Amino acid sequence: MATETSVVTGLEPRSFWGHFETLTKVPRPSRHEEPVIEHVRTWADRQGFELEQDAGRNLVIRVPASPGREAAPTVVLQGHLDMVCERDPASPNDATEGRIALVRDGEWLTADGTTLGADDGVAIAAMMALVEDESLAHGPLELLMTVAEEVGLEGANALDGSLITGSILINLDSEEDGRLTVGCAGSTDTWVRVDAPREPAAGDATTLSVGVTGGRGGHSGTGIALGASNAIKVLGRALREALTTVPFRLVSFAGGKSRNAIPRDAAAIVSVASGDEQAFRAALASAADTIRDAYAKTDANVKVEVAAADASSDPWTDAGTAKLLDAVALVPTGPLALSPDFDDLVETSTSLGEASTEGDRLTLHSLSRSSNDSALPEVIAALDAVARLAGGELEVKANYPGWRPDMDSRALAAGKTAYERVFGEPPIVTAVHAGLETAVVGGKVSRHLDMLSFGPQIEFPHSPDERVSVPTVERFWKLLVAVVDELSAKGKT
Repeated sequence: MATETSVVTGLEPRSFWGHFETLTKVPRPSRHEEPVIEHVRTWADRQGFELEQDAGRNLVIRVPASPGREAAPTVVLQGHLDMVCERDPASPNDATEGRIALVRDGEWLTADGTTLGADDGVAIAAMMALVEDESLAHGPLELLMTVAEEVGLEGANALDGSLITGSILINLDSEEDGRLTVGCAGSTDTWVRVDAPREPAAGDATTLSVGVTGGRGGHSGTGIALGASNAIKVLGRALREALTTVPFRLVSFAGGKSRNAIPRDAAAIVSVASGDEQAFRAALASAADTIRDAYAKTDANVKVEVAAADASSDPWTDAGTAKLLDAVALVPTGPLALSPDFDDLVETSTSLGEASTEGDRLTLHSLSRSSNDSALPEVIAALDAVARLAGGELEVKANYPGWRPDMDSRALAAGKTAYERVFGEPPIVTAVHAGLETAVVGGKVSRHLDMLSFGPQIEFPHSPDERVSVPTVERFWKLLVAVVDELSAKGKT
């Protein structure tokens, strides 16, 4: 719970913030959630709640109804245990190891040098706080806490649907205050793999590193239309422009840390003839100036820098270097189509999230999204064409379909009623250009599952700039309490 010197001391609801702060001290990177699973298991035992875990490591905690609400339908509250663990390279903090230093910045809560983990620590803290408070009325509840959400909804995909008995699911992983979410984008991962031959560098060659840093990054779904630079694409562009005037050969090319985060950093090692070093540096500087101008209003701090380096292997050939840089240039990145159903919402996008070098091979890993399942084949075809033109291969992994809106759902009706009762105005009903586990969980349960999603205002998730609005957390809490009450009101005895 919160300590007396904590930055969350005095914030409401106190129980929520206590659980949230505790979670910042528990390591929970995707696929390595064992510490937070044990934390939740210990908590459930202490509360006397039944807990079940499936083969995919997802948790279901059964909470009895409040006295007099036993006849209400069982409601599933759902969120994910893992988080994206991004950090500034110079930060002493590291979310991977459970070192998140909370910082108050006016009405915002953020972290010092790392992701905050509000995505989706907010959900886990809210569930725990709600069921601990005996003054809050509710029907039977099931707390579904999934793992590995941030790496393709792996936990949800492995969910044993027979563990879920509820007929209504409230997902607590949305990131916009004042909105009730009734749909989301589906996604597909792709890997373009291109091999190129290497040969020894010339005897007078100089080895240099070219790095891209300073980009704002962000979520590759909800933030894809905000104008952030993509460090992998910036690096490829700068090198490709330099290659038009100064010969050099690539030794390695890499960037990005999370498939669903817009890359903030990328680096390449190059081999340049000693006599061409100054011309190469000048060409990179010229390219960097043009790139900075392109992002002057949306990502002004992105920069390209050159430094001395050591070569770890022979460089790719001249032809191989040109081919690989062409492939980086051809991989599409950014919003591709807007939603016809909701204003200012991206329908289809793709993001080049990771680049890596292994041996003679360059791998470019993209995450493509769409709320229109029929739109994704065209995106995948473009990526396949990149691989074929480069003489490489494409691997495709379809993750989950889009979640189609049901405007007549009981959950949505309860959400609207509760929202208007608490805040005195109607909510905005919308969809989100990101993956929500509703898209998968709904298909894992044999019967129809009525679903709704909402949350507080969370900005810049998946980056060290991630922050959550403190006032909207209290609004989110009030809405959650009201929705749970509304869904069980007819079950009163």
